[in-house]
Amino acid sequence: MEEELKCPVCGSLFREPIILPCSHNVCLPCARTIAVQTPESEQHLPPLLHPRGPAPTAANAAAAAPGAAAGSAACLDPEVAAGGGGDHADKLSLHSETDSGYGSYTPSLKSPNGVRVLPLVPAPPGAAAAAAAAAAAAPRGAGPASSSLTCPQCHRSASLDQRGLRGFQRNRLLEAIVQRYQQGRAAAAAAAKCQLCDRSPPEPAAVLCEQCEVLYCAACQLRCHPARGPFAKHRLAPPPGQPGAPGGGGGDGGGGGGGGSGGGSGKGAGGGRKLPTCAEHDLENYSMYCVSCRSPVCYQCLEEGKHGKHDVKALGAMWKQHKAQLSQALNGVSDKAKEAKEFLVQLKNLLQQIQENGLDYEACLVAQCDALVDALTRQKAKLLTKVTKEREHKLKVVWDQINHCTLKLRQSTGLMEYCLEVIKENDPSGFLQISDALIKRVQLSQEQWVKGALEPKVSAEFDLTLDSEPLLQSIHQLDFIQMKCRVPVTVPPVPLLQLEKCCTRNNSVTLAWRMPPLSHNPVEGYILELDDGDGGQFREVYVGKETLCTIDGLHFNSTYNARVKAFNSSGVGPYSKTVILQTSDVAWFTFDPSSAHRDIVLSNDNQTATCNSYDDRVVLGTAAFSKGVHYWELHVDRYDNHPDPAFGIARINVVKDMMLGKDDKAWAMYVDNNRSWFMHCNSHTNRTEGGVSKGATVGVLLDLNKHNLTFYINGQQQGPPAFENIEGVFMPALSLNRNVQVTLHTGLEVPQCVKQPKLPNN
Repeated sequence: MEEELKCPVCGSLFREPIILPCSHNVCLPCARTIAVQTPESEQHLPPLLHPRGPAPTAANAAAAAPGAAAGSAACLDPEVAAGGGGDHADKLSLHSETDSGYGSYTPSLKSPNGVRVLPLVPAPPGAAAAAAAAAAAAPRGAGPASSSLTCPQCHRSASLDQRGLRGFQRNRLLEAIVQRYQQGRAAAAAAAKCQLCDRSPPEPAAVLCEQCEVLYCAACQLRCHPARGPFAKHRLAPPPGQPGAPGGGGGDGGGGGGGGSGGGSGKGAGGGRKLPTCAEHDLENYSMYCVSCRSPVCYQCLEEGKHGKHDVKALGAMWKQHKAQLSQALNGVSDKAKEAKEFLVQLKNLLQQIQENGLDYEACLVAQCDALVDALTRQKAKLLTKVTKEREHKLKVVWDQINHCTLKLRQSTGLMEYCLEVIKENDPSGFLQISDALIKRVQLSQEQWVKGALEPKVSAEFDLTLDSEPLLQSIHQLDFIQMKCRVPVTVPPVPLLQLEKCCTRNNSVTLAWRMPPLSHNPVEGYILELDDGDGGQFREVYVGKETLCTIDGLHFNSTYNARVKAFNSSGVGPYSKTVILQTSDVAWFTFDPSSAHRDIVLSNDNQTATCNSYDDRVVLGTAAFSKGVHYWELHVDRYDNHPDPAFGIARINVVKDMMLGKDDKAWAMYVDNNRSWFMHCNSHTNRTEGGVSKGATVGVLLDLNKHNLTFYINGQQQGPPAFENIEGVFMPALSLNRNVQVTLHTGLEVPQCVKQPKLPNN
């Protein structure tokens, strides 16, 4: 679990961790070292920040220049430096490295894990006074120079508002777990002794090397760990349990310097934990959870209107719901970890069997070759080499599989221990701050065990049999035959479908199968067949050697029958039992970033779209429809300067650098604030009164049973059915420019009752 509690920048346990918008954590002191100041326009070069040193020790604090500390506080914590309250509106925005203005910077220092940090630059004389004078002379309402912070793990950038680093929430839950972990480690190592001493008893440890993870006394450190050569880059710390040690308790209350938010993190475990207060309103406790923003809020946040129109729920209820989701996800990982342990035992037994069988085959081979006397001498060496290579290959494959499985098991175990510690916490708001990210990580951890991860890649058997019957003149052509015995090869047996691994997702199905145990007939491949979803004829959808296959692009709300058979050189074996799979009733999809125009900007898990250009750009959905009735909605989040967004459907090869509907690959309704038109092949028809504005909802109803397309605005049908006699494969589509932002809502039932349509003007 310790890896979960280490900062990705400094490599030490977290000190005053803050939560970045990408859900990763970083120490508050480390955040100052990796923050980059960006210019307000691209015509000016960004000035360097003057961050504090990465370690929050008293020695570093004394060595840092006062001007540097003041400069850092002015850049990263402007509310503390200037004394102004500032605007508490949430102004965080995420950028890719190419969109952030300045995506790289020249470092001169590296943290232990290779994360680049800015060098510690001493401030020039009078820098603190100059910063104070500049802050006083700045016009009211003007914020400090823009700064950004790049996550050292996912490399996504976040812009800092006037509050600087105070705008990020403190991860109180992680702080509590780190403190408890430090106290437990300190208690376990209260009497730390040197691990390399020849004396009995060993001398007390003086230092701990964080890279070697070895305790040294003073004498052994000078002898075995000199501060030169490759050891010069190692970090030495006091032993656990002593003041100032990374694993020690107490100390300076988490260290790392001011400017950060809230106290209470430096209290011992025995003291009562301070109730968390709202980051925007210091006197208010968290009481509700904003589902839209995914963050706890207080009553005053709702009153002031920032979250007034958002979907909010009771804090306690959401806490219990997310705890239950995390616990349920952990059950799957726990089962996989148990299977992985059993699998490791199986692999180790396999190693022994390979060793024994390899020795048996070698002995048999030597005996056969000696019987052939001089004529077989040269061939014997060649055949021994082949057996050895085969054994080494099998051993290498098994060892690689053991190492890979051990690594994944260690990662899953560490994540499980960390999640269990999180579940033990009684801080609802703190838990909800990290629960979504943890649930996703646990689900991803479970998925990594799916595709045949717990099956050996090689067999312990050696399919090598020496045929010693040929005549003497054929000795030089002697080679291995692959089959152990000369029995006639027959067709493969019936494959067994693994129903626990067969599943459906949206309009795709996944099937898995295996051969029955103790089956000696060779298998060269498999043939997977699927019907048409209406009980029609079976057709081949996969031919190959894999035993797991996913078929995409099926019809929604359809029942498919699947079967599989194996084949080899003798022919095709019998079919397996037929498995019945039901696809989803409704479509769940998002915008597709891989097919979107490069000016399209996606966020909110690819459910929200806007554009960087004033020209219309097209983005498609991730689902494709060719059958059934489908309905989805798009909510207008922002609508400025009366643009004309277009909503509809398109082929996969639609032109993406102009308005939807201008070519023959798209069918759309484009709409302004007063009226709408239908458009296909650049032909405008059926002008209808009634437009959109901020907060409006546009519905799209694609009925491929009746082969028509209908649009709705705020629940009311907009004009007659827009297009009829449409056939083929269609994808949800949208075109918009930078004046519009919309959010996609899918998985909706087809509306049963709709209002009467508006009549078109022409």
